[in-house]
Amino acid sequence: MKKWSNYTGFVFVLLLMVACKGNSSAGQETLFSGVMSIAVDQTLAPLAEEEIAVFESRYQYAGILPEYTNEVEAINLLLKDSVRFVIATRPLSGEETESFHSRKFFPRSIKIATDGIALIVHRQNADSIVNLDMLQQIFSGKVTDWKELPSRSASGEIQVVFDHPNSSTVRYVIDSICRGEPLSGRCRAAGTNQRVIDYVARTPGALGVIGVNWISEDQDSLCKDFRKDIQVMRVSRSRQPSCQNSYQPYQYYLYTGQYPLRRDIYILLNDPKGVLPTGLTSFITGAQGQRIILKAGLLPATMPVNIVDIRSEL
Repeated sequence: MKKWSNYTGFVFVLLLMVACKGNSSAGQETLFSGVMSIAVDQTLAPLAEEEIAVFESRYQYAGILPEYTNEVEAINLLLKDSVRFVIATRPLSGEETESFHSRKFFPRSIKIATDGIALIVHRQNADSIVNLDMLQQIFSGKVTDWKELPSRSASGEIQVVFDHPNSSTVRYVIDSICRGEPLSGRCRAAGTNQRVIDYVARTPGALGVIGVNWISEDQDSLCKDFRKDIQVMRVSRSRQPSCQNSYQPYQYYLYTGQYPLRRDIYILLNDPKGVLPTGLTSFITGAQGQRIILKAGLLPATMPVNIVDIRSEL
């Protein structure tokens, strides 16, 4: 009985959304009308929410129902044909693409932006610069206290916090920083990116790992600053990191590659009929959708970035 109640409730929500969008869209899906569910890597939720809000305001007969989840689950939903549109931080693998081809589907992986992995610490933490070797030792559990780092901070035990065990940030750290070595069992999952931020803001020894679009200052139209309740670390490739050779994940340093913790963002699309999922893809890859990416503090894939001279006292 409870399962049937949940199902009828879901159908009611879909019908209500269609009705709110207007009777002309009922029962018909086009490039810019109808109702569809999508799956989004929760690390990219702020960006997706803004894209959806603007898309729906522009196309009054379109309704998007996002499910914010971890990257593994988001791609599994696409593979099971539960959704036809996913926003994730990797393209489909060869094996995944082949599974679609065996069913006569031909999905696409479309790059829409370049993102950065942001490392955040408490405002009072004296450690604000790390290099890739230090990060590998921290994430693998070889370094467990801030005093073991060159600055010898008094913040105590390093408490590494991710959003979810199956998140794209965990995969990135294992693949790109730890080079396949497993994470230390001391690392913990807070559940969401917002909970990571909240935990770091109140915990002096915490080191949070999140996506850049979660830390861009909402009131800053140029995205030249970050949130004030946490501190964003500078990352260096040098064995002797300093203010001169370390960088924060600003758009310009994502563009030049000087900020080392970069990753691309993709739309994973399986839309054989070429209707609403294709229409949303067209919007996000177009001028307006790319401007939203720019404002979110990320690097758009299909438009130039204006360079702003940023001078800060170190």
